[in-house]
Amino acid sequence: MERDKNFILGVYDDEDVLLDAISKVRGSGVKIHEVYSPFPVHGIDDVLGYKRSKLPIAAFLFGMLGTTLALTMQFYMMKFDWPMIIGGKDHAAVPDFIPVTFELTVLLAAFGMVGVFMIASNLKPWGQPRIFDIRITDDKHVMAIDLAVNSSMAENQLTDVLKNSGASEVNFKSFE
Repeated sequence: MERDKNFILGVYDDEDVLLDAISKVRGSGVKIHEVYSPFPVHGIDDVLGYKRSKLPIAAFLFGMLGTTLALTMQFYMMKFDWPMIIGGKDHAAVPDFIPVTFELTVLLAAFGMVGVFMIASNLKPWGQPRIFDIRITDDKHVMAIDLAVNSSMAENQLTDVLKNSGASEVNFKSFE
């Protein structure tokens, strides 16, 4: 976590007001650090300008790795390491490999997605979370604006922008 970060927080009571506020705040030239909500808000990704996640691509690649690993492992075991004659055939029967291949594909895709998500989200066991406002777990929506990124505007201008956008309260938060 970066040290000495100062934020101005706009607290909103309603998700519809929040969606309109995001458009107004972004329209006034303010760069929003993040928006926190106690529940998913439909359409907030589009309003914030977030691009689609690349997590499905990682899942596909890890799944393909699992499929390749499973088939390679089974072919090696059945043909070279410990050849067996099954059903009068001395070759590897692919239909018999489907359950193991499926399970290893799902396992590696799941573990890979969890790992990629934790790396991308900067989640680590020794990390300390930033808690902007404890009420975001109950009933409030919070828009956090980094003062260092928006240094071209004064704090009172940012406060006015947030209040004019419908914020029920505006707070300052500093992380040491």
